[in-house]
Amino acid sequence: MTTAAYDAIADWYEEYASDTASGYMDRVRDVLARLLGTGPGRCLDVCCGTGAHSAELRRLGWDPVGVDLSSGQLRHARVRLPVARADATALPVRDAAVPAVVCVLAHTDMPDYPATIAEAARVLAPGGRFVHVGVHPCFCGAFADRSDPERIVVDGGYAEREHTFRSWNSTGVRARVGAWHLPLGGLLTAVADAGLVLTGVEESGPGPIPDVLALQATKPTP
Repeated sequence: MTTAAYDAIADWYEEYASDTASGYMDRVRDVLARLLGTGPGRCLDVCCGTGAHSAELRRLGWDPVGVDLSSGQLRHARVRLPVARADATALPVRDAAVPAVVCVLAHTDMPDYPATIAEAARVLAPGGRFVHVGVHPCFCGAFADRSDPERIVVDGGYAEREHTFRSWNSTGVRARVGAWHLPLGGLLTAVADAGLVLTGVEESGPGPIPDVLALQATKPTP
């Protein structure tokens, strides 16, 4: 099994998600709540990390279960929800087993996010809902300087998909673990290729230019 980059920064990320970036995380959870909706039922939190969103999933009436590759992150997560260590592209879940799957702030941590979306579609029951919440692929990445929230500077490199540590923020997550970029077209195509139907899109941010893009997709019923 692949070693997870977050193992080395798991304790730092626990503090970052809980304290340093708490306002940002609150915004992310607001978007998650609007697109996921209420339970009941099992909700698979793919790349759950430290389990930072488990309380929100429970508040919505879901029964969350987390999967992540990082044993360091899962050390924090397992006190918040049941977890399993696994690769997101090979989920230890049977076909059509869950009514909801979420992936929050994780797609840039994976070299093949389309394969993760395909796995989410596989484990979703017909009529089930997949919700992606991530950094906005058009305005966040190595090509975007967000040091001035009122005026984002976008340079060349939007189409590049390789792993990079380049970031305008030298103290944030990306400067520590790097990121893979998936352009908007690639993200939307992955949803369609997985056989899911796009049923909702939301952009949000603290200023005039969004930093979060969220998608809601549904698995068709036979």
